[in-house]
Amino acid sequence: MLRFANPSNFLRLAAVLVPAGAVLSALTLTLGLYLAFFVAPADYQQGQTVRIMYVHVPAAWLAMFCWGTMTLAALGSLVWRHPLADAAQKAAAPLGAAFTFVCLVTGSLWGKPMWGTWWVWDARLTSVLVLFIMYLGLIALWRSVDEPAKAGRAAAILTLVGSINLPIIKFSVDWWNTLHQPASVFRVGGPTIHPSMLWPLLTMAIGMTLLFITLHLMATRNEVLRRRLRRRAILAAEAGDSRDTPRPLQPQEA
Repeated sequence: MLRFANPSNFLRLAAVLVPAGAVLSALTLTLGLYLAFFVAPADYQQGQTVRIMYVHVPAAWLAMFCWGTMTLAALGSLVWRHPLADAAQKAAAPLGAAFTFVCLVTGSLWGKPMWGTWWVWDARLTSVLVLFIMYLGLIALWRSVDEPAKAGRAAAILTLVGSINLPIIKFSVDWWNTLHQPASVFRVGGPTIHPSMLWPLLTMAIGMTLLFITLHLMATRNEVLRRRLRRRAILAAEAGDSRDTPRPLQPQEA
C-alpha cells in the first residue's frame, strides 16, 4: 500500500474505486432503505418513528468514524509526513460535518415525539454538538490559511486535540445519567436489538460507510488536483516575473 502514497498512483487508484464505490453504495443504501421502511417492524412503544433510527444511528457512527479517519491522517501528516495526509484530512472535514449535522437533525426529529422536546442538554447531545462545532472550526481554519502546509499542521494539531471528544461521545451514556440508552449493538454481551431491526440498521450503516469512502476518495482526488494546479500557477507566475525583470546593464553596455 505504500506505493499509493504517491499522488499519481493514488489518482489512478481513485479512478477505479470511485465508480465502483458509487455503485456499491447506491445498491446498499437502496436495499437498506427498503429493509428499514418496508420490512423492519414498527416498535411497540415508538411506533413508526423508530424508523428514524436507521438514518440517525449510522449518521452518528459516521460522524465519529470520520473524525477518527482525520486523526489517522493527522498522525500521518505530523509523524510520517505522508504526502496525501493533509489532502485526506481536509477532504474529510466537510463530510464529517455533514454526517454530524444529519445526526443532530434526525436526533431532534426523533426526540420530539419521544422526549417531548426538540433539544435537551443531554451529555451525548452536547458532546455531538461540540463535535459539529469542531468540524466547522477545522473547515474555517483550512479556508483562512492560504499556505496548505501551514494549514495542514495547524489542522492536524487541532484534530488530535479534538479526538479526546470521541470517547466522551461513546461512553457519555455510561459515565452520566442521560436520556440516551446504553450501547445496544456494539457491546460485550452481543447486540440487544432484535434481528428484524438489527439487519436493516447494519445494512444502512454499511451503505453510508461506502458512501463516505466514495465521497472521501472523490474529495481527496479533487484536493490533490487543486494543489497541483496551485503549484503550477505559482511556478508560472514566478517564471513570468523572472522574464519581466529588467536585465542589469553589463559594463560594456553602460
